[in-house]
Amino acid sequence: MSDAYLQIDNLKTHFPVEKGILFRKVTGTVKAVDGVSLRLAKGEVLGLVGESGCGKSTLGRTVLQLIKPTAGTVTLGGRTLTDMGGKELRAARADFQMIFQDPYASLNPRMTVYSALAEAIQVHRKVPKAGLAKAVGALMEKVGLAARFMQKYPHEFSGGQRQRIAIARALAVEPKLIIADEPVSALDVSIQAQILNLLSDLTREMELTMIFISHDLSVVKHISDRIAVMYLGRIVEIADRVTLFEYPKHPYTESLLSAIPHPDPVRERTRERIVLEGDVPSPLDPPSGCSFHPRCPRREQVGERCSEEVPDLIEESGPGERWRACHLEPAPLRAG
Repeated sequence: MSDAYLQIDNLKTHFPVEKGILFRKVTGTVKAVDGVSLRLAKGEVLGLVGESGCGKSTLGRTVLQLIKPTAGTVTLGGRTLTDMGGKELRAARADFQMIFQDPYASLNPRMTVYSALAEAIQVHRKVPKAGLAKAVGALMEKVGLAARFMQKYPHEFSGGQRQRIAIARALAVEPKLIIADEPVSALDVSIQAQILNLLSDLTREMELTMIFISHDLSVVKHISDRIAVMYLGRIVEIADRVTLFEYPKHPYTESLLSAIPHPDPVRERTRERIVLEGDVPSPLDPPSGCSFHPRCPRREQVGERCSEEVPDLIEESGPGERWRACHLEPAPLRAG
């Protein structure tokens, strides 16, 4: 993607496992993110899905430099974030923000909504003190909250309202990039739809680039332009949302989509489930070759290559855009 606004190149985040006196002995390395490359256009929403423990949240935090990467680069709008530090990085943080899963945990219970939002506005947007109340009120109304509630504390709001406050805080500095880390998974289903529609409207209105992390495929399909599937620290498939749901090609993607319940009882009873063997391997000791090969139902079609050679993420032909990391020959198109 030549016009990429966010570029992630061979990003790796490894954590040493230490033990002994003063934790001086390194006994291994957890490869939470192990060579991820992505391109996002300005204003694009990329959904990031995968099982728990695959490295989705670590990738999001590494992109925002909340965790320093072991290797690789992150470039946003022509500026390489991985080369920044200290004051330069703090100043650049106005361009990228994060929305966390649990708004009650991410909001300071001792700060009113006004204080939480005004602090960010004052530091990064340099709004005069006399205009702070107006700026905070406008921000609250943008996310669907009445400005008269700005002197209340987080515990006085419902879960959905708290998430709106968290979204408002992220937008307070007028960022260009948002990482949304499962922002609706802690909410009731009816409230989830409201928050998703709010995020969808805001991304269009403010031309936000967003990585939307979730384990819920139906949620990701609703809000994303493209979807990236992650397994054990690596991206195994990327496609636009229509192509991915209609024509899944990676065996792991096929298994994820087969688990989605169907609202029609007749089709639900007859739908084919792909049940994977075993559990997700530990990132402390990932399998050799393709990390998915111990659980892959189609590994016998390829043979030893799956366990010996790491597949590259390469672009494939077909309807829509698709990238896939798999040794299997591209199969004839079939609906998912």
